[in-house]
Amino acid sequence: MAVIALAAMAALSSLAARAQEQAQAAPAAASAASAPDIATLPAVRVKAAAPQESPTGPVNGYKAKRATTATKTDTPLKDTPLSISVLTRDLIVDQGATNVQDALNYAAGVRPDAYGLDSRTDSIRVRGGYPDEYLDGLRKNFDWYTSNARTEPFTLERIELLRGPAAMLYGQGTVGGVVNMVSKRPQADAQGEIGVQLGSWSRKQVQADLTGPLTANGEWLYRLIAVGRDADTQVDHVRDDRALFAPSITWKPSAATALTLQALSQRDRTGSTSQFFPWAGTVAPNPNGQIPTHTFIGDPDWDRYNTDRDFIGYLFEHKFSETLTLRQNLRYTKTEVDYRSLYGDSFSTPGGWGADPVNQRLLGRYAYGQLNHTKLFTVDQNLLARFDTGPVQHEVLGGLDFARYQKSSAGAFEDSSTVPLIDVYNPVYPAYTPPAFGPAAKSTQTQVGLYLQDQLRFARHWLVTLGLRHDRARNVSEGGGLNGVDDAQNHQATTKRVGLLYASPIGVSPYVSYSESFTPVANIGGVAFKPLRGKQWEVGVKAEPFDGLSLNVAAFDVREVNQVVEVTPGDYQQLNETEASGFEVDLKAQLSRSVDLIGSYTYTDLDVKLEQMPRHQASVWGKWKLGSLGVAGVSLGAGVRYLSDYRDGAAPTVPSLALLDAMVAWENARWRAALNVANLTDKVYVASCGNRGDCWYGARRNVVGTVSYRW
Repeated sequence: MAVIALAAMAALSSLAARAQEQAQAAPAAASAASAPDIATLPAVRVKAAAPQESPTGPVNGYKAKRATTATKTDTPLKDTPLSISVLTRDLIVDQGATNVQDALNYAAGVRPDAYGLDSRTDSIRVRGGYPDEYLDGLRKNFDWYTSNARTEPFTLERIELLRGPAAMLYGQGTVGGVVNMVSKRPQADAQGEIGVQLGSWSRKQVQADLTGPLTANGEWLYRLIAVGRDADTQVDHVRDDRALFAPSITWKPSAATALTLQALSQRDRTGSTSQFFPWAGTVAPNPNGQIPTHTFIGDPDWDRYNTDRDFIGYLFEHKFSETLTLRQNLRYTKTEVDYRSLYGDSFSTPGGWGADPVNQRLLGRYAYGQLNHTKLFTVDQNLLARFDTGPVQHEVLGGLDFARYQKSSAGAFEDSSTVPLIDVYNPVYPAYTPPAFGPAAKSTQTQVGLYLQDQLRFARHWLVTLGLRHDRARNVSEGGGLNGVDDAQNHQATTKRVGLLYASPIGVSPYVSYSESFTPVANIGGVAFKPLRGKQWEVGVKAEPFDGLSLNVAAFDVREVNQVVEVTPGDYQQLNETEASGFEVDLKAQLSRSVDLIGSYTYTDLDVKLEQMPRHQASVWGKWKLGSLGVAGVSLGAGVRYLSDYRDGAAPTVPSLALLDAMVAWENARWRAALNVANLTDKVYVASCGNRGDCWYGARRNVVGTVSYRW
């Protein structure tokens, strides 16, 4: 509003000045009118160019044009010879995503609910792998979900998904790629939002987002984000509470320099909605019927998944000139996780019910606990140089990144032979003495990587990306290594990336790329493992024939060696070469000023040795603004998500399913009210079943109403 007011004042001032000039010039004009040889010049129209979209700032609508995740540079998506999707803030809000997993429901190549409704983590699989999570280009975690905290989507400006190996820029990581979440940052225009959410499972949430200048000249900017939530889940005795505060400050002493300080304090109090139910009673028949989705078979007094996460860091950039830029991003994170769970023994006898094979009511349980304290320091600095060598334009990026991850972990475990059985169809929670936690084992993981990338453009339309990186990694276990003794592992790897793209004048750009991955594997269960190595070939076409349409089609082949699989709880093995192949279609279109559309199709063919997932996935989401019908401010949204049936090894077939989502919203300059419904028909479904014997339910119908006031 301040900008609008200033613009209005400037316009009024300009009009007043022009009126005064015209009044003063009137006599002279009248005299000049009688002169015989006065020539009138033709009018000149000046059209201002639209400001270039920021790859980290707000985007109007669903279609972003630029991103940084694939190259660590500000590069148009149409010029990137890799498969990347951007989920904008508008899309996240319109779809009513309450977590990052939900935000990825309509992204190509993604299985966002690989383990169904999971209150502990965002269960995401991409091209058969598990992508690494990054926040503002820095790794969020090195470990399992038992040492992590979920990211709050209200704090994010966008989510960028880079599919396929990305070791050349990010170091150790999987073939699944990178999910890079971009934080909201301080803005130069004063604005704010406060909102309230009410929804299913007694959800009550308040949220606030305030930003603007701290000084009149805009040298200092600020942003404050806060979230408070009190909620249950569809599973009895499992909560979903959160308290979060995220301040940030930007200092811009000149147009060439910017420093953004970031901090976050987050407290989550929840449990495990994953109960690890047997095949019979979920996807297979059981004489007692299907296990209700709300069933909790843990111990209400012991089960929990509580996380405390705090971080502080900064994002720095300085432009020495138009051709040379220095960047450094740094963050220190401290996380504490208290995880305790009694979960179903579906493994001793694959498919469950080993303790009650006839009646199939009494289920054995495991007791599992982890008290984890982690510290992660990570820093990435690089120098970007733009220059020409004859007819070839170069954008060269050279960088060095470093990470140090320290973990202290105390565990507790008791197998199903000593934990009391429970009647799954009529659970009663007797007094139970859980196992004691053992002494904490400590481990340290460090990584240092040196990388060099060159993005070349020649003959106007040809673009080549070349990249090379060398990593050194060291894992040290104190008392947690092989046979419980101290252990140290040193690994190093050189990885590369090559990409070629032809940016045709008609907006259709075919491309081909090759990339690699490298993942050291720490000791698991007292066993040392070899590093994972992966490689991928990708061929695709990007099309932007006009401004409102973006289409990306990609075919891929991924190979990996030494992948670790859990055969039974606590029993891990490494595989020889495994393969995943398939293709994806990713569409974003603005059909008119009133209609926005996104769609995707994914075909994935996984090696039989890998944990399986649906071969076919498809989704489409559309939003229709009713202003063209004279209904101001009202919009309707609807989407459908389809997954084909599939089978993982000896597990029963998980049926195919289609889920419907819907949205209705009203907004004006100040207010927004929206109602989002996920799984509109309240379909009861099993999201996945594993070969080892367990199944996970998907999310039931979830209704969330939001009212926000903005200024």
